[in-house]
Amino acid sequence: MDFSQLPAAEGKTAHVQAMFDAIAPKYELVNRLMTFGLDARWRRAALKQLSLAPGAKVLDLATGTGDLSRGASALGFAVLGADLSLGMLQANTASAPKVQADVAALAFGDASFDGLICGYALRNFTDLQIALNEMARVLRPGARLALLEVCEPNQAFVKFGFNLWFRRVVPFIGGLLSDRSAYQYLPRSTTYLPSPEELCAMVAAAGFTSIKHQRLSGGLSQLLSATRSEASS
Repeated sequence: MDFSQLPAAEGKTAHVQAMFDAIAPKYELVNRLMTFGLDARWRRAALKQLSLAPGAKVLDLATGTGDLSRGASALGFAVLGADLSLGMLQANTASAPKVQADVAALAFGDASFDGLICGYALRNFTDLQIALNEMARVLRPGARLALLEVCEPNQAFVKFGFNLWFRRVVPFIGGLLSDRSAYQYLPRSTTYLPSPEELCAMVAAAGFTSIKHQRLSGGLSQLLSATRSEASS
């Protein structure tokens, strides 16, 4: 199946689900290679931004193969992993319980969690504002949010190297080890991402305050953290 094209909104959810089902078995390996292992550092930074006590209930949304779940469990959080892709859940080796879920309609009650983490999935959601609204709904007032996503560096030299690696080399590596068309889609999918300023505004509109945006490793990745408002959105 060719996953390389950017789907229209009405077909995006099914497209993304099928793509991640296909690449799940080699997903962690390709991630490590394409980030030179920096993704582990970025995930630790995201977990630190939660600033929660051990025992806190944390939802790992778009959990994938469980990297963030493992880190959150190591900090003593009570973690639940959720992902649209059954293939990813089957490849997930984290000890935390897992459930298949669509971010557009999460099957959790209001104010169910003390924190929510989400790694590199925002651009794969069909309607990002609806997804953010659902994140806010399932978090209690005062709960913490930490979102990781790819970013494009500002510095010209770093940006040139990033584009060469991410848009040329990564699809090649993905093609050797997994599905080439899927790893052609992933760099192109950054088209779906709003600017950092727009993303912060969307998070605020969903019902979050104390919003902090950081560029990590010279802008190779971005981390957005926020607090669920005490008032309803």
